[in-house]
Amino acid sequence: MNQQNTIFGTEEATVIPPTSDEKTLGMLAHILTIVASFIAPLVIYILKKDESSFVTAHAKESLNFQLTVIIAYFISWILVFILIGIPLLILVGLGSLILVIIATIRVSEGKMYKYPFCIRFIK
Repeated sequence: MNQQNTIFGTEEATVIPPTSDEKTLGMLAHILTIVASFIAPLVIYILKKDESSFVTAHAKESLNFQLTVIIAYFISWILVFILIGIPLLILVGLGSLILVIIATIRVSEGKMYKYPFCIRFIK
């Protein structure tokens, strides 16, 4: 498989091309996090974990990233009291938005995507 690593994450071509429905659900697992945080990928993961390995992989990746972002927000809120937290909150927000958009684009291309700064809670 052809794997490409950048500071914006790792993308890899799939062996079996995903169907249109799989791409749509994979994209939803990423893009819905803008309005629903970790809830959207969790629901998609629970509903589709036995049906599609493509959707399952993206839902897990998105869920792991959103849990990592929640931890980063929590740490940033604590650091607000020493003023470094305010720029960190902005940085975490913009960074997560940019990475979610990149992930959504990669899924629409039918590729596997891994976020660069992500703690893998669910393997």
